[in-house]
Amino acid sequence: MSRDTSLFAGRSADLTGQQVAGYLIEQEIGRGGMAVVYRGRDLRLDRTVALKLLAPELARNDTFRRRFTHESRTAAAIDHPHIVPVFEAGETDGILYIAMRYVEGSDLRHLLDREGPLPLPTALRIATQVASALDAAHDHGLVHRDVKPGNILVARGTDSDHPEHVYLTDFGLTKKSLSLTGFTTVGQFVGTLDYVAPEQISGRPVDARCDVYGFACVVHETLTGHPPFRRDDDMALLWAHQYDDPPRLTAERPGLPAPADAVLAKALAKSPDDRYASCLDFVAALRTASTGSARPATHVAARVPRPEEGPPERPPRWALPVFEPPG
Repeated sequence: MSRDTSLFAGRSADLTGQQVAGYLIEQEIGRGGMAVVYRGRDLRLDRTVALKLLAPELARNDTFRRRFTHESRTAAAIDHPHIVPVFEAGETDGILYIAMRYVEGSDLRHLLDREGPLPLPTALRIATQVASALDAAHDHGLVHRDVKPGNILVARGTDSDHPEHVYLTDFGLTKKSLSLTGFTTVGQFVGTLDYVAPEQISGRPVDARCDVYGFACVVHETLTGHPPFRRDDDMALLWAHQYDDPPRLTAERPGLPAPADAVLAKALAKSPDDRYASCLDFVAALRTASTGSARPATHVAARVPRPEEGPPERPPRWALPVFEPPG
């Protein structure tokens, strides 16, 4: 590849069969404005990987390149069962790349689109695994800032007590790098509007509690079928995140006990100081409020497609870039 690669110029670019940094590209599985993800073969270890190639302009920013290298190594050092492992990150011929575990299964976005609101035990099981992954990342000094169903993979579990195995992805490119290198500017932020915390919108400093808010938006969607705030345009949605009270969870899911409303309201507090200190604290409170027990629920499985059922109707959103270019 050269620095003038047309990798991101359009759908016509086809790298199938080419080698990049020791990986043989087999199939494109996702594409966005700033990255393309392929299923590839690691020629050195003969294993399948998900290979994310970042846009060339990112590699030309010295500050971003240094932070990318440092933070990708940090993400790769996290050994956690619910974080997609980062095998390698680096630069080749002017292109930054990340090689990650290739996970067979679906993402939570596709699961919700297909099945709608999940049974409470399933939602709590998935939430517990995601919360564990987020708290582990926070312990390593990483803040995700873009927690959403498309970044949560749902694979088959090991037994009836663990019918799903959930992975959180997109820690290989942390959003802190972007905000410090000119790829976000005043009035722009990294994240997805349905799940973005108020402090991200206003440009205030963010920490792990930003992820508590985004995660709470995702949990709300797993239980009701939609995020907490729905508005007709983007500006109204941003206003709602900053100033409107979240809807009562039990108004949308009447079968849940009333105490669940207070738990979601705290996790979605406008001020980070008023939220739960960790994602696992939030899930524990929700489980107690919803079931009267602090123990995880089991045995109601989400239907994860078998590999022979074929891929989703569209590329899984976990394969898409973690941010889009301004404009």
